[in-house]
Amino acid sequence: MQATGVSIPATLPSGAERPAKLRRVTTADAIYDRLYADILALRMRPGMQLQEKRIAEEFNVSRTPVREALLRLSEGGLVDIYPQSGTVVSRVPVAAIPEAVVVRKSLEGTTVERAAEIATAADISRLDGIISRQRSLAALGDPSAFHEEDEAFHEAIASIAGYPGIWTILKTVKVQIDRARRLTLPVLGRMDNVVHEHELIREAIAAHDLQAARAAMMHHLSAVIPDVAELRTQYPDYFC
Repeated sequence: MQATGVSIPATLPSGAERPAKLRRVTTADAIYDRLYADILALRMRPGMQLQEKRIAEEFNVSRTPVREALLRLSEGGLVDIYPQSGTVVSRVPVAAIPEAVVVRKSLEGTTVERAAEIATAADISRLDGIISRQRSLAALGDPSAFHEEDEAFHEAIASIAGYPGIWTILKTVKVQIDRARRLTLPVLGRMDNVVHEHELIREAIAAHDLQAARAAMMHHLSAVIPDVAELRTQYPDYFC
């Protein structure tokens, strides 16, 4: 598999808009992205053994980019590498979740307040579209697609606030939260609860009520703590 990339001309025609910078994707990047997505979606469950040889064969590459991808995943706390016994998908560290929630509350409290301050009618329409899709996916019982729209909702708020970089930071901070939350979404009524919580956040933003927007976001983000306590009893092998 060859590294790919797109070059942008140094100069653009007068009046032309410069396109967004494109990421150069290497073989190791592609392997990392696939494994990262599979681990977060629990298609690769905590404790599952990962075989370098099998991954290399699937991507039709040598083991070198596989090792590079696995090392990055290890640095992010998603796999554990044991030199003498192999690599396994890491268990979710319960102790790390409260701190991640604190960081998320702090940063998303900032973005939602700013969004409530400056949101336009078009911004509210954008949030409405996401909530509508989530409502449909909840009715269909599709937790995977629902989670993607959940991500889109929070990313949209950061974008509306003018702080897209905060969302980039948060994606790293909340990785263990996301793994745990994937287990909660199939629970009866949980997706409907999330939709309702998003509606309250949307209403506060539309009303330009900064205090209500922050309060609704704090309530929404706090739900993961009791969820994890319950999940740990149901899936003891998934947590550490």
